[in-house]
Parts: sequence; structure tokens; C-alpha cells
Amino acid sequence: MSVKTFSYEFTGPQWKGKTEFKTGNFINGEFVPGGSGKFIEYVIAQISEGNAADVDLAVDAAQKAYDTVWGLKTPGFARGKLLIRLAELIEENVDELASLEALDNGKTFAAARNFDVVEAAACLRYYAGWADKIHGKVIETSEEKFGYTRHEPIGVVGQIIPWNFPFLMLAWKLGPALACGNTIVLKPSEFTSLTALRVCTLISAAGFPPGVINIVLGYGQTVGAAISEHMKIEKVAFTGSTAVGRTIMKAAAGSNLKKVTLELGGKSPNVVFNDADVDQAVKWAAHGIYFNHGQTCCAGSRIYVQSGIYDSFIEKFTAHVKTLSTLVGDPFHPSTFQGPQVSQIQYDRIMHYIESGKSQGATLHLGGERHGTEGYFIQPTVFTDVEPHMKIVQEEIFGPVGVIAKFEDEEDVVRQANDTMYGLAAAVFSRDVGRAISVAHRLQAGTVWVNCVNMLNSQIPFGGFKQSGIGRELGEYALANYTNVKAVHVNIGTNM
Repeated sequence: MSVKTFSYEFTGPQWKGKTEFKTGNFINGEFVPGGSGKFIEYVIAQISEGNAADVDLAVDAAQKAYDTVWGLKTPGFARGKLLIRLAELIEENVDELASLEALDNGKTFAAARNFDVVEAAACLRYYAGWADKIHGKVIETSEEKFGYTRHEPIGVVGQIIPWNFPFLMLAWKLGPALACGNTIVLKPSEFTSLTALRVCTLISAAGFPPGVINIVLGYGQTVGAAISEHMKIEKVAFTGSTAVGRTIMKAAAGSNLKKVTLELGGKSPNVVFNDADVDQAVKWAAHGIYFNHGQTCCAGSRIYVQSGIYDSFIEKFTAHVKTLSTLVGDPFHPSTFQGPQVSQIQYDRIMHYIESGKSQGATLHLGGERHGTEGYFIQPTVFTDVEPHMKIVQEEIFGPVGVIAKFEDEEDVVRQANDTMYGLAAAVFSRDVGRAISVAHRLQAGTVWVNCVNMLNSQIPFGGFKQSGIGRELGEYALANYTNVKAVHVNIGTNM
């Protein structure tokens, strides 16, 4: 059984070139066939379909690497040098990687190049800087006794990443885990595996020892489940839906009680007060919901506008979204703002929510239809006259669908904004920075933006309250997800 090769010639206006790489599992530094003997069929490619046996092989390779050439065997500065080299290789191949991401996911080439890929490289550079600065502290308890702590790598960790930001989420997971000295078994989404496979050749070129990073392809119910349940994987990190997050928690608890971090769904509120700069708030709010085709866990899909500017906001927001609606199309065209949704499944799910909004009595203010006659293109959509109980207000749609509601005062909007099972992100728009910060403190969300939306930085932690997750990605905070703290007590005296 052989490993397939993916080859594609890009002829778009922004990059012309050829990409070619193997599409098997990447285990112990080599591309190998999937144990199932089957392939996952893309429109444009075939990738190996892995299974639980492949996860076993990857874990064995990762454990051997941890015991012999990584972990405590490799000092932090050496791990940091490899992470920097990988970031450099990503930057050297930015156009190819961005083209692959647009081809595989449907996001625009411009967004993939100027955000996803460059931010992925920046994330790896950031954690390269941390690699030799992960340490404990000395704690004196008496003149003759003291203790110290060590922040040790966990060992073999499992990671499962989503299809909406495939390459960026790869970096978010690899960076802190590698900086801390762990070895990795990672499953990309079966919908969007191409950039993860392409970067495997860069991982080898950067000089990472075989077995440190392993990629196993396949479906969630097989490979994802095997990672979550594996008795030799001591930690699992997952980004995706809240429903799947629950399944992973159960599997982790039912196996070896492995550590779990989860970055899950959201239904983020954007709050616009009367004194906001309306023109700027309109642009940010549209970016908040329609960025990445609405396929963003922190999408500002609930827009709350104070009554004094509601009519003005609606008028300007409508005009702005109508402009965006003319920029839906080919993700490789330089002027395109929104490409297709990722799959037929996601397209159907979004259209179902649009029908739900109409049937429950909301006003379809704008959009709500397929864009064009083929493909998974959906018009940017706006609902007004919504009620809190409606599915389009309560449930994560993960598409270009926003709802706009009116509020009267601060108490009213805090109540409405927090009326959700989610707590991933929120935004507040006001010229009164004191009030904006006060409201930000009252919103039940892991991230709150003031007079901006969807600003993500490697240095700043990201994660949710309530059912939006456990633990934090990014920043120094993410390092705690990938270390065990050991306390060592020392008696230097002669007495007990």
C-alpha cells in the first residue's frame, strides 16, 4: 500500500507556483500509509485514512523521541532554535502555504497570507523565546530546609485541531507544547489537512528529530477518539465545538484521567453604546461577524445597539454589508472578502439556521440566500427584531449570519449579553473608556475587546468562560497546559 502524492499548479493573480507533497500519516519523521488501507476523498486530493493502530504507532514514536532526543534531553535554547527555524521556513514559503489554505478551506488568499500564515510564524517565534525561560522557584521554609519547584514537560501530548483556521491552530498547539519539551501526536481536521501535511516537510527541514511531531489523519470518531482515550497520552488539547469537547472530556476521564484543555464554541456579543463612533463601530461589527465567512469561534454574532443610535447604526451597517455582499466569490481574486463555506455540511447547517430565524419570527433584514448558482457561497446575512429565545440568538451558527438587537441601558445590555451558555469573547464600543472597561469587567467572557473586535496576539491569552472551554491558548498562560509542577523538599541540616 502506497502513500498518495498531492500536486497542484496555482495560476492565480496573487501567486503562481506548484506545490507537491505526500499525503500519508507523518510518523517518526516519515510519511506512511494509513492503517485502514482507505483514503479520505477530497475533490482535489486523496489523503490516507488513519485509525487507532496509527495512533499507537505515533505514540510509540513520540515516547521514544521524548525519552531519547527531546524533553529533558534537549535544553530549552535548543528547542527554541528549532522553533525559530520552523518559523523562518514558514515565512519563506508564505505564498505557497496561503494558497494551500485558501484552496483547502475556502478562505481568501489575502486573509490566509496576511493573517493565518504570518501569525502562525509569529506564534512559533513567540514560544521559541519562552523555551529557555520555563522554570520554577526556590521556596525557603526554614534555615535548614527549603524547597524548589520544577516545571517539567508532560511527555506525549495529543492535539486535535479544527477546519476553520487549520494552519494557525496548528501553530497555536505546536508552539507551547514544543517549547515546554513535549512530543506530539496531532490530528488535523479531515476537511482541511493539506497545510498540516505540507508543513511536515518543513518540520524535517528545520531539524526536529523524528518522532517529536507526528500527524495522524482521519476522522474524529476513530483517530480523535483514539487520541482522547489513549492510555499513554497524558494530555489532550482540542479546539472545536462544545459538543465534541464534552465527548473528549468523557474519554479523558474514562481512560487515564489525562489533562484536558478545550477551546470551544461561542456566541459573542458586541455592545455599541450611544456615544460610540458609529462609523467605526459599524466596520468593526461587520468584521466581527463576517471575518473568515463567519466561521470563527469568537465571531461577534450578537450585536446589541443602544436605542439612541439604533436607527443610524442599522442604516450604516446595512449599507456596509451590502458593499461586502458584492465581494463574495473566488478566494483567489484580490478583491474578494468572503469565499465559500468549508463544506456542504456547513453550508446546509447555516441555511437551516437562516430558515429557523425566519420561522421563529425574526426579520430577515439582509441576505439569507445562496450567493450565485453553485458552490457553498452564502450572502452576508442580518436578522433584526430578534427575541432571546430564538435559536439564531442562542446557538452558534458558524457562518455569515448576525443578529442585531436594541438595548436601553447598561443593566439591560449586560443582562442580554450574558444570557448565553457560552463565554468566549465580547466587545464594547464607547468613547467613554471608563464605562467601556466597567462593562468589559461585567461581561462573562474570556476575552473582551474595547473599540475593536477579533484582535488576536500571541502574547495575550485566549480562551473561554462557561461552556466555551477550559484553559487558555497563547501567552505565558498556555505554558501551564504543557507542564507538570514538581516540588522538591531539601533538608540541608543534621536534624529532623
